[in-house]
Amino acid sequence: MVFSSFVFIVLFLPVALILYCITPQRFKNILLVAFSLIFYVWGLAENIWLLLGSILFNYLLGLLLGHLKDKAEPKLSRLILTLGIIANLSVLFYYKYLLFALKGVNLAFHSHISIGAIALPVGISFFTFQGIAYLVDIHKGRFEAEKNLVGIALYMSFFPKLVQGPIMRYSDIKSQLTGRRVTPELLASGINRFIIGLSKKVIIADILGLSADKIFGAVSLGMDTPTAWIGIICYTFQIYFDFSGYSDMAIGLGQMFGFKIIENFNYPYISQSATELWRRWHISLSTWFREYLYIPLGGNRKHVYFNIFIVFLATGIWHGADLTFILWGALYGVLIVIEKRFLLKKAWYERLPAVLKGGFTFISVMLLWVLFRANSIRIALDYYKALLGIGINTAKIEIFWQYYIDKRLIFTIVIAIAASLPYAKLKERIASSPRLATVKSVTLSLLFAVCVVYMINSTYSPFIYFQF
Repeated sequence: MVFSSFVFIVLFLPVALILYCITPQRFKNILLVAFSLIFYVWGLAENIWLLLGSILFNYLLGLLLGHLKDKAEPKLSRLILTLGIIANLSVLFYYKYLLFALKGVNLAFHSHISIGAIALPVGISFFTFQGIAYLVDIHKGRFEAEKNLVGIALYMSFFPKLVQGPIMRYSDIKSQLTGRRVTPELLASGINRFIIGLSKKVIIADILGLSADKIFGAVSLGMDTPTAWIGIICYTFQIYFDFSGYSDMAIGLGQMFGFKIIENFNYPYISQSATELWRRWHISLSTWFREYLYIPLGGNRKHVYFNIFIVFLATGIWHGADLTFILWGALYGVLIVIEKRFLLKKAWYERLPAVLKGGFTFISVMLLWVLFRANSIRIALDYYKALLGIGINTAKIEIFWQYYIDKRLIFTIVIAIAASLPYAKLKERIASSPRLATVKSVTLSLLFAVCVVYMINSTYSPFIYFQF
């Protein structure tokens, strides 16, 4: 089930909200866990045991770590934590990376090991990382182990963030498990945020995705340089509005049930460096890697550049079991090391115009998205050749930019660019003006109506990050 489906919007969400409002306070968490499991089971019933097993395993291990903390058994606690992390990562490795690893073994040793297909459970990267964070934080004494199984189950399975995050730490949600209230203002704010996210997904991301998919799928046919740039521009905005749209919907849904879900994006495309970009893009993932990998490796205390590279290499691996993702992460690591070593905080670099630094960053991001989107290194290289106009035989070009550019696409790209920019002053004016607030409400209602029309006329379009 996806947020941008009629089943969710017309059936699942209204029923969940109504039952939530009439359910006594002490049973609200149980109800949300039940609905979260129903949400996950919908079309994915075979994976529910993995989610339940992860919840129970991390709950019991958390109790054990809490007990050892009380008994002042640091060595045994570290051993149990290490085993817990290994167990969580082993499950993730089996489902997400085993086939890729076997492919590498077969290639290196000319063997033919085969174990058949392994279906990747939706959301496994997200709830696995949350389980690891929970165990580490108990071991470090950041909070006591949760003794209520329902609390841990809700933390790991809450449906707004279950399959695509944000990746929340238990400390982010612990105080919200009891005593929260849903006010009319909070409900209205949640609905507004959900509509904004739905609009990002349906009106912008899905439209741009149609062109991006067609162009990336036609690389082997040969294309001219403008077509290649159109494709990567479309994908650059598609992935941002697809993922940030999901995050907006998740935050809005959380508000509808009285929860504050952390922000995951902060206008990343206005960044003036790749370092800044990763403080604004997928914030919860960047935070997780900083807290649970970068700092344990030594952080800023020793081997700083090596630590940065390892973190971004791990970021690439987290996104997928393919050389394209690994190279994508490694190149980001190299780029950010270069920035920190030779550019950032240098007087001559700081004097450069912001538009120049921002333009260079944005082009770098687009070029790296080619690796992220391409299905193989070979396709990525062919796409780079098309982007740069290298080695193109004009007589064999079958795809020209005129096939893709139309008024609808141009309009959508313009809207995407405008929506990628912050409008803090406008938001302040809307908040202080009843008239503008009314205009905002009418606009959001119209956007929701447009989304419904698009959903009626479109085919199923899953969120990009479902595959991770």
